[in-house]
Amino acid sequence: MKQNIVKDLTNDELRDKLAEERSAYTKIKITHQVSPLENPMKIRAMRRTVARLKTEMVNRQLSK
Repeated sequence: MKQNIVKDLTNDELRDKLAEERSAYTKIKITHQVSPLENPMKIRAMRRTVARLKTEMVNRQLSK
């Protein structure tokens, strides 16, 4: 997910997307530990998406 898409989300959508991405990230990490993924770069992409979402939330809280 690109940063410009993240900035267009509302606060509620941002919270929902963050919760959704966090749970998906946790599941994919556990799956990878049990049996290796075909494309382990998915883990990095998901981690970065979670970081983008968290960063946008913090920026919005600081700008209030």
